[in-house]
Amino acid sequence: MKKMLSKKNSLSAKDIRLHGMTICMVLLAYLVCIPAFSQGNNRFFQAGAHKSNITPKLGGPIIGNWNSPEAEYVHDELYARSIVLDDGETKLVLVTVDNVGVDQEVFDVAKQSIEDATGIPASHVLIASTHTHSATSARGVGNKGREWHKGDPLDEYQAFMASRIADGVQIALRNLEPARIGWGSVDVPQHVFNRRWKMKPGTAIPNPLGGTDIAKMNPGVGNPDLLEPAGPTDPEVSYLSIQAIDGRPLALLANYSLHYVGGVPKGEISADYFGMFADKMQELLGADRQNPGFVAMMSNGTSGDINNINFRGPNVKHPPYGKMKVVADDVANAVMKGYNDINYQDWVQLGARQASLNLKVRRPSPELAKFVEEVNARPESVKGRHSLEKTYAARIKQMETFPDDIDVIIQGFKIGDLSIGAIPFETFVEIGLELKEKSPMKDHFTIALANGLFGYLPTPAQHKMGGYETWLSTNRVEEVASDKIIAQLLDLFDDLK
Repeated sequence: MKKMLSKKNSLSAKDIRLHGMTICMVLLAYLVCIPAFSQGNNRFFQAGAHKSNITPKLGGPIIGNWNSPEAEYVHDELYARSIVLDDGETKLVLVTVDNVGVDQEVFDVAKQSIEDATGIPASHVLIASTHTHSATSARGVGNKGREWHKGDPLDEYQAFMASRIADGVQIALRNLEPARIGWGSVDVPQHVFNRRWKMKPGTAIPNPLGGTDIAKMNPGVGNPDLLEPAGPTDPEVSYLSIQAIDGRPLALLANYSLHYVGGVPKGEISADYFGMFADKMQELLGADRQNPGFVAMMSNGTSGDINNINFRGPNVKHPPYGKMKVVADDVANAVMKGYNDINYQDWVQLGARQASLNLKVRRPSPELAKFVEEVNARPESVKGRHSLEKTYAARIKQMETFPDDIDVIIQGFKIGDLSIGAIPFETFVEIGLELKEKSPMKDHFTIALANGLFGYLPTPAQHKMGGYETWLSTNRVEEVASDKIIAQLLDLFDDLK
């Protein structure tokens, strides 16, 4: 029923204008207060995170050193830590896995499961090993771990890991909520040292391949024959922070070019400093017992020739797990100092590109092939110039199972004006430094051991100096592979920009 308005309760033109202005102000405030959602074209930003337990059963071989003791004890749990980002049109997935290195086939199975369940294409999923040396094998057991076995069915732990990675990403996707994102970096130089050294003239550096080297890996703390490091370091810790729109921390991804720390007793499983860093960040941010849970993760940068040993300094002793705690705490505290200065953005454009790069597999020279046959025929009681001659003779023979060339995944992500490169090798630090310098985007970091693992990746100049990382079977691909990978990544970034 219509109601007649009296003069007393009728609205004047002035009142109408005032009410109209009030409505406009309220509407404007509403739009400002919901920054994660913008006008038009589905322009919104969301993020979700989750960590899945991937701790193996006891009894499997722990790999990463010259022997492979059985796992007898779990010091701290291993995880696949996942972040999903969504800009309204594109989703990106970043996962770190607590393992020394994982076969591409394991990650491929996980990616296919993710794509089947969520529709996120495999090219938009980056999965990388942290490189803890205190986890059981995800590359097969025994000789299988070093022979070419593409196409073989996954073993029990590999299948378990693939399923847990896929589970974690699906849960992270379910945890999506309006978010904001920012990034920064800080230098932590006191924990990174180049582990390859040139020695004083006249110092003999025999290798297990029948020759001599210019560079020596891990020459010993206080060695009087030290001359200079064979390469640089990269002290930068890059970090990517994601918050809910109310400022609640959702996830943090860091990247540091440090191989691992170690100091783990024989037979014990541990995520190394990568896991301790994640725990410390959660503590510093006061993010315990959130629901959904906060997820921090540390990815491995270009650390193929970098470790935590100061060869010129005193040989400081630490209790088990002591040194990795020092490193984790120092890195986390440094990140925390810059955390409150992060410039968060309510929306950034996401992008992903991926290429399959063909690389030639290295083969022994005629001289090396002859030397390998001689070593394999030699009785165990006869010692050679190098204690690892028998080991490398066997490994070089195992490489006969490899094809003449292999295809590896090279992947690039764009997050606003940040580029992230993914390389499936233990990558030398110069490669990461060159990519930081040449990336067409404002900021960059590289995640190594990503989407598989195919051995070490020295530069051509480092190949000329020899040393452990260049020995055939430790390095498996052509000596110019790093140049090809850098060029491929820069092409991907140019396309993304």
